[in-house]
Amino acid sequence: MANANFPRGLVPQRGTSGQYVTGNLEHFIHDSGDSTALYVGDPVKITGTNYTLNNQSLPGITRASTGDVMDGVIVAILPDSRDSLPYVAASTSRIVMVDTDPNSLYEVQDTNSGTALTDAAVGLNVNFVGSGGNATYGWSAVTLDNTTEATTNTLDLKIMGIVNRADNASGDTGPAKFLVRINRHRLANQIAGV
Repeated sequence: MANANFPRGLVPQRGTSGQYVTGNLEHFIHDSGDSTALYVGDPVKITGTNYTLNNQSLPGITRASTGDVMDGVIVAILPDSRDSLPYVAASTSRIVMVDTDPNSLYEVQDTNSGTALTDAAVGLNVNFVGSGGNATYGWSAVTLDNTTEATTNTLDLKIMGIVNRADNASGDTGPAKFLVRINRHRLANQIAGV
């Protein structure tokens, strides 16, 4: 049976020591001067500027691109009214919660292009790809780029395992789900794959 094609970006699962996801959740602001929309599951980086919203002065963030040093992953978008969108629309100021723990592990779907990854890919590094997301549910469209797997230490993510679930099989028809950690994290050293 083919795996379901249902990208949701980087979804927190647990820490590297097996602990529940507690992460290091911090508040950041997406400024209205940023023309990029943000979704839950997007990798992000600090802009270097503080902004004020709802009487809170917080660091600004923007969506990270492949090759950027990341600060974490968006895990929640705080509402600013009862009619708030489930994502941050482009050029809109919103407060978001980001898991900044470099030891967090995330589930991510592969792009289902190139050669399907198998168990042998565990320990390798890969890049992420994708932008935008699902405007109805607010989920990111970021996926694991399974055409970039290598031992190179400058790749974005490290494959830590394959998600062990009945609806997921590596090397199967359709995109597989993998457990990854951020390899290019501002609070951790980049590590070569094995």
